[in-house]
Amino acid sequence: MKIIKSDYFNYKNNKLFCEDVSVQQLAEKYGTPLYIYSHNFFKDRYHEFTNAFSSIDHQIFYAVKSNFNLSVIKTFIDEGSGADVNSEGELYRALKAGAKKDKLILTGVGKTAEEIRKGLNLDLLMIKAESEEEIHLINKIAEEMGVISRVAIRVNPDVDAQTHPYISTGLAENKFGVDRETALRLYSKQKELKNITYTGIDMHIGSQITNVEPFLEAVKKLSKVFFDVKKIGVELKHFDLGGGIGASYNDEMVFSVKEYANELIPELKKLNCKILFEPGRFLTANGGILVTKVLYNKVNTGKNFIVVDSAINDILRPSFYKAYHHIQPVELTSNKDITADIVGPICETGDFFARSREISQSESGSYLALLSAGSYGMVMSSNYNARRRPAEILVDGNNYKVIRSRETFEHLIYDEIID
Repeated sequence: MKIIKSDYFNYKNNKLFCEDVSVQQLAEKYGTPLYIYSHNFFKDRYHEFTNAFSSIDHQIFYAVKSNFNLSVIKTFIDEGSGADVNSEGELYRALKAGAKKDKLILTGVGKTAEEIRKGLNLDLLMIKAESEEEIHLINKIAEEMGVISRVAIRVNPDVDAQTHPYISTGLAENKFGVDRETALRLYSKQKELKNITYTGIDMHIGSQITNVEPFLEAVKKLSKVFFDVKKIGVELKHFDLGGGIGASYNDEMVFSVKEYANELIPELKKLNCKILFEPGRFLTANGGILVTKVLYNKVNTGKNFIVVDSAINDILRPSFYKAYHHIQPVELTSNKDITADIVGPICETGDFFARSREISQSESGSYLALLSAGSYGMVMSSNYNARRRPAEILVDGNNYKVIRSRETFEHLIYDEIID
């Protein structure tokens, strides 16, 4: 089977390490399923991104939805990042992690009045609006509060991001943003909206994009809107590209952030304003693994199954998106390779991590590592089948800390009442 190694997850004496800490020792001490993250991967990835755009005025806003653990958010805040939050809960987490109010963007296609009021009360950098009705609601609430709201409009550039349909957000058929004509009409109403000031324009065309061309096409399209807005007398301070840069899960040919910058900077310089980015997956995906223990091996009519103690409640992506996560042993052995389905214990046929996957034959009690689990893993977890969500560990060199303990059974029922 193929073994993937990196500067952050590598083998020493045939045993997997996260930086300088043994994955097996962590699994034995804290149990499985177990999320393990590399602190230095997160830091290095952030600086790789921001350095690529050093020639222009820019700011990164970490997309909290990709991994909302407080320590993970704080890692990026400490490096200079802002935060892109998609709900009041994510806003709460970002503030707890130390995010500054003037480096927070409130996004989301369905913000409630309470969330808008919270954003205005905190005087965040801006609220990103995605519909005409939302803009009028922001204006109404701001008027009631006696404040002026900074607003950016998310414009849907109608660009095919060439990604999974569930995570494509930039086509006209998607629910996100407004079309060009609607955007221009809304910007032209600046004087009528007494409690709104338009400060930016935004796009986000999708997630897990592995080709730079859709970004370039979208930037060119949105730039035309930006200059049309300028012609009607509205001066925008921000041009927000959103996120969406893909991560390599299975040898995908993903463009580098340097290639991304080289393609986009010539277009972005023409705008003469601050450029904003909202990466999430790019910063976190390959900085984490999910460790699981092998429970049983079984054969049904010639088909091999490896039953592990992780399940779709721990990481939903393989079942939900049919997403690929590479899986390999925590300890390399001379065992022969087999083709097997790697499945969990939940009472659903969709509870699987891989089907017909080539993998080393794994003994009961051994550990497997599911790679590229640093984003859209724990954040999408649940308590289905009354299972407790995993612990999370952040490794920094030869040190580590438990940044979330495993849930207890008491956690599962803490707010329930027997009548």
